[in-house]
Amino acid sequence: MAERVEQRLEDRIPELEQLERVGLFTHKEIRAVLRKASALEYKIQRRALRKEDFINYIQYEVNLLELIKKRRARIGYSFKKDEIEHSILHRVHSLFNRATGKWKDDVQLWLSHVAFCKQWNAKHQLSKVFSTMLAIHSNKPALWIMAAKWEMETRLSSESARHLFLRALRFHPECPKLYQEYFRMELMHAEKQRKEKKEFEQAKMDLGEFNYSEEILNGEMARIVYRDASQKIKGVEFQLAVLSIAKLFDFTQDLQKEILESLQARYADDPLTWDYMARRELELGSLQPTEHTTKQKKVSEMAQREERCCAVFDEAVGTVPTEDMWKCYITFCLERYNRKTNSEELKQKRLERTLSVFSKAHESNLLSEALYKQWLQLLLDSSLSEKAVEVAEAATRQFSQSVETWQMRLRVLIQLKSDDVTQCFEEAIKHVKSKGTLPLWTLWVEWSESTNSKEDTEALYQRSLRATTPAESVTMKERYLDWTYRNSGYKKVKRLFTSLCEDRPFSLDFFRKMIQIEKEQESCRMLHLREYYERALREFGSTNTDLWLDYIKEELSHPQGKPENCGSIHWRAMKMLQGDLVEDFVSKYTLLQTGHL
Repeated sequence: MAERVEQRLEDRIPELEQLERVGLFTHKEIRAVLRKASALEYKIQRRALRKEDFINYIQYEVNLLELIKKRRARIGYSFKKDEIEHSILHRVHSLFNRATGKWKDDVQLWLSHVAFCKQWNAKHQLSKVFSTMLAIHSNKPALWIMAAKWEMETRLSSESARHLFLRALRFHPECPKLYQEYFRMELMHAEKQRKEKKEFEQAKMDLGEFNYSEEILNGEMARIVYRDASQKIKGVEFQLAVLSIAKLFDFTQDLQKEILESLQARYADDPLTWDYMARRELELGSLQPTEHTTKQKKVSEMAQREERCCAVFDEAVGTVPTEDMWKCYITFCLERYNRKTNSEELKQKRLERTLSVFSKAHESNLLSEALYKQWLQLLLDSSLSEKAVEVAEAATRQFSQSVETWQMRLRVLIQLKSDDVTQCFEEAIKHVKSKGTLPLWTLWVEWSESTNSKEDTEALYQRSLRATTPAESVTMKERYLDWTYRNSGYKKVKRLFTSLCEDRPFSLDFFRKMIQIEKEQESCRMLHLREYYERALREFGSTNTDLWLDYIKEELSHPQGKPENCGSIHWRAMKMLQGDLVEDFVSKYTLLQTGHL
């Protein structure tokens, strides 16, 4: 191993001598480079190789290249690159090749090599890297796309890019993304040839020696790709994706027409098809072209376009009466309503249209729970309170098992200070199953705290503890304790705590809250604190190290504390804590003893 390392270091000497001779590095810096290189070489020559050692070595060499580049720029010396940089670049490629050969499955390592090749313009080497990487990771379409894009955009080789896409499609014959990018590449190739031909024609050059096929210039290759793809890949999403790509090129009108006709013929019952056809009306010009684009005419034209969109949507919900179709229609209306406009008339028209569409969807019983929520919010924002109450009631009839829908209705009633809040809460609890009612009880007691008497609120808290599941009652106990302390004082909360402790389960915060309340008293008693800590430790002593440490700190710092109890608490903690928590406790206890915690 030592001989190999020495040989590699000797191979570096010519480049290091050149660095010193041309004044880029000092003799002292050269020796430092040799020492570092020696240490890194020994690490990658060991029997048990580590990926991190290769990465560190590569990073060191890349940093060295960057430093040389900066120093060249500073002193203005640009010679001897073959003897210096090329030697380092060759070494980095060798390191990458060894690393990727050893850890073939690490895609990130391959991508790092690709990035390095791109950064230092190593085109020939990058072709080799892509070739080897794709032979190993042929199951990853994104890597094929990356390689093909590089061939097309950097090496300007449409033929190589096409070859890569065709190879990729043999491995992934039903990958939409591959077909989309292949389709895009063929259109880019056609556009490139069109530009070349135009430039030659403008320069009045003879095109005889150049073979510009009219079919390729008109995007026939892309059409072939699309037709092949549409036979294998089903779904509107793919059709819309290729259509959006085709629209980026100004010579694809016939191709766009073919895709659109295929879309309408094959997916006439899909809401996304209708959604696209409706929104397409926004892009089309006004039916009555205007010569002068005054502000009023612009508003009028936009209103006309939106009316045409809605006409298509109206036909859509009649042809495809589904929840998804109504969702597309409503989403469009909300998007238009939320667009900024200085025209109050247009804003009002958009609002009326949106509310009308919501009502029609509701009448058809095809409005989702999420859309009811948006409808309600729109009504409240528009100060249509009575309608909001009506809609909220309709939503709970439609989704009577949904906690969120009842919450929505209750918040509307609370916001409007309705007299029906209590009745609605009772109705909600009756309809919703006991599991998952915690949000309703939380909202109810919050409202009661600010509205009802103490007696009514306390009765509600007591009822919530009986009505919720054991796991959910934990949260209600914490809230009950906090509310009682705020409204009835220390004596009442202490009695409540004792009462609640008879009924498991508890949370740690439940006990911590009581400890905090005790510590806020002028006559804070250690006797009471011990009781709370002991109760908490019975529940959480085996899983929480901080609770033991807080107990010990309390004995040490409280005026009525007994430091001699700390040893006993420590011994109990060591017996009760489980697994790695023992070691964690010992570490923290040591820090506490030395005054660092």
